[in-house]
Amino acid sequence: MQQMKRMDDGVRLRVQFEDDLWVLNQMIRPGCKVGMMGYRRDQSTGTEASGRAKSADRKPMWIVLDAETTEFQPFTDNLRIHGIICEAKMDKGSHHTHAVGPRDEIEISWIEGIPETDQNLLAESLQEGGRGRVAIAVVESDEILLFEIAQHGMRQVGDTFTLRGGGKREGKSAEVRKEFLIKVAEQASKAISVEMPVVICGPGMAREQFETFLKATGAGHRILNVATSIGGRSAANEVMREGTADAILGEFAMAKQAKLIEEGLKRISTQGAVAYGRTELESAVGQGSIETLIIEASLLRSESFWTETAASVRVNGGQVVQASADHDAGEELMGLGGVIGLLRWNLE
Repeated sequence: MQQMKRMDDGVRLRVQFEDDLWVLNQMIRPGCKVGMMGYRRDQSTGTEASGRAKSADRKPMWIVLDAETTEFQPFTDNLRIHGIICEAKMDKGSHHTHAVGPRDEIEISWIEGIPETDQNLLAESLQEGGRGRVAIAVVESDEILLFEIAQHGMRQVGDTFTLRGGGKREGKSAEVRKEFLIKVAEQASKAISVEMPVVICGPGMAREQFETFLKATGAGHRILNVATSIGGRSAANEVMREGTADAILGEFAMAKQAKLIEEGLKRISTQGAVAYGRTELESAVGQGSIETLIIEASLLRSESFWTETAASVRVNGGQVVQASADHDAGEELMGLGGVIGLLRWNLE
């Protein structure tokens, strides 16, 4: 995300990556005005021929909406903003939809200026500077999974690659496994963007062979190879949670969220300095004991209680992390009500 201009009541931004759309989707809600270039049909240019109207000309113009709703699906390159036109050369009062994607410029304004929660989320996005995505390949001798890691989400790429017949269980020969790894490496090199670094992980030595075969494709990916204690999807989560791939993932928002949520779960299991649930969190805020508050981003904007809670944490020198639910750790956070607080000391 790039900030093109800052106004008293808002900001003008340029979208760089698909991840920026997640941030905009959190920031834009009813009460915002959202402007960008769009098209409207000039009905005065339409003509009648053979009883059928010819299409009116579509004219480009700057269109400002009173935002009503948004539509966004993670790992897509399109954010749709629905609203009523309040500023444009024509059709004021009509419904319109902005379709926002990479390289678009968008201007957002709020009646009382940008809220603190949005200022903080935007500042994080600007600091990230449009960091790209990372791929994780979980490699076992008879099964390989590919995942795409974004700043605020994780998804599996394609189907699970499996050595038909069970591989290890049926004693497949080394040559058959080698052919399997070569084939998947070739397919993976095509599925993963050249600009995307690849973390290869897994519990055995097959990952070493896979790295060799992936390099042999000539795609030129930056590769980091790390060992995990387990395979499957759990291995990808372990890489983010344990920090073994911090050389590539260390600054990713999702990796940071995973580590913090995991720390919270550990403290819960050991009756450590942690709070979750509205009553406990309210007590912790009152005592000024919250060091880090991890909260699902849309929940933070859902009611004034959570907005005020976050503000109190910051006043007391704590940190507020706006998390996504679009990854496994985020789902665990939602299982705790969407909020967890890491405390400076145990509650009294």
